[in-house]
Amino acid sequence: MEQACRIDVWLWRARFVKTRSLAAALVERGAVRITHAGRQVRLDKPSRCVHVGDSLTFMVGPRLIDLTVQGLGERRGPAEEARALYALIEAD
Repeated sequence: MEQACRIDVWLWRARFVKTRSLAAALVERGAVRITHAGRQVRLDKPSRCVHVGDSLTFMVGPRLIDLTVQGLGERRGPAEEARALYALIEAD
């Protein structure tokens, strides 16, 4: 099983964007922050990796998405499969 996945591929597999190129553009704009091993950084390259347990924060349209990565996925499957890849973090 994979230990890491490119962030653009993961965003596409998790169905937050319709294409990988849109995912890459989102990352290149600096709109995605990742918390890995307790350190938060703003991602700047679509080739950066995401791991199970990482937290991601990004905007999709008007919505701020805050989630924890729970799986990397093998493909871009149906929505049900995509929802199993993450757990949303509820704001207090």
